Amino acid sequence: MNLLYSASGFAVGLLVGITGVGGGSLMTPLLVFLFGFKPAIAVGTDLLYAAITKSAGVFVHHGKHKSVDWKIVCFLSMGSLPFAGMTLYALKHLMAVDKDISGMITFTLGIALLLTASALMVRSVLLHRAAKLQLDDTVSDADNSGRFSPRWEKIATVLTGAVLGILVTLSSVGAGALGTVALLVLYPRMSTLKVVGTDLAHAIPLTAVAGLGHLSLGNFDLELLGSLLLGSVPGIWIGSHFSAKIPEYFLRPALATLLLVIGVKFVMV
Repeated sequence: MNLLYSASGFAVGLLVGITGVGGGSLMTPLLVFLFGFKPAIAVGTDLLYAAITKSAGVFVHHGKHKSVDWKIVCFLSMGSLPFAGMTLYALKHLMAVDKDISGMITFTLGIALLLTASALMVRSVLLHRAAKLQLDDTVSDADNSGRFSPRWEKIATVLTGAVLGILVTLSSVGAGALGTVALLVLYPRMSTLKVVGTDLAHAIPLTAVAGLGHLSLGNFDLELLGSLLLGSVPGIWIGSHFSAKIPEYFLRPALATLLLVIGVKFVMV
């Protein structure tokens, strides 16, 4: 175990617990810039780290809160898992012909961070509108009342999953903030708790498939994974207890600005 990696895992876990921002958008840039890991190694390790850490959250959402819409999870997975597999196949082919994939992963990571920063800016607005719709309407909790007709709703959900599958596989970013914003747009009357639970449930198979794919390609560091888990688990626990005491109107814009700057740096590399 590397204590410096564990300390970084604790810091990221603390921020994730306080803000709810996905660990990938914070952890992957940290591993690349601070510790000098190759982008592919950082992405692959972070994906497996995310699959493990998110699993406990789903048990809480499904078992205690009953806040996972498994039908929507299935439609998202119909798009994300096949496209994650195709993205991994493309990476394997490029590596087989000695193509350097670092540039592509770095650029995609930058784009994903820019999108995540934008998502953080609009997420609170969408959450406010969703809460207002729930108060104004007489819609039951079981009825998510999507934005589109049932047929187009399914297609839009699958396509959203496909985009997330590509982004997450290439960058390890997008399963958190982008996923929740996409669900809020597609299902504006879905409760906030169910949005979070459904997005979390979809993120587990996606990050697991993408992470195992990167593992098979050699994009993985076992010591790094163990050290991050050692620090992040207590960090998330402590951060979640502080989340109600730190003003969201200050912290989220600050994080969005930080991700925006990092994203621009990655894109410009």
